[in-house]
Amino acid sequence: MLDYSKMILEKVSFDPALFKKELRKLSKWLTISERKVLLHWCKENFPKHIIY
Repeated sequence: MLDYSKMILEKVSFDPALFKKELRKLSKWLTISERKVLLHWCKENFPKHIIY
């Protein structure tokens, strides 16, 4: 599920609002540890989309 989440976020990265919406939606399907990994991945790959 984590790899699927990354794939979806890469596809919607052109729109920051859509990116955040999808990130919230995908977070509901992930475990706590997967959420941490995904958030770290987002911060590294899409720093403009994530508010710290």
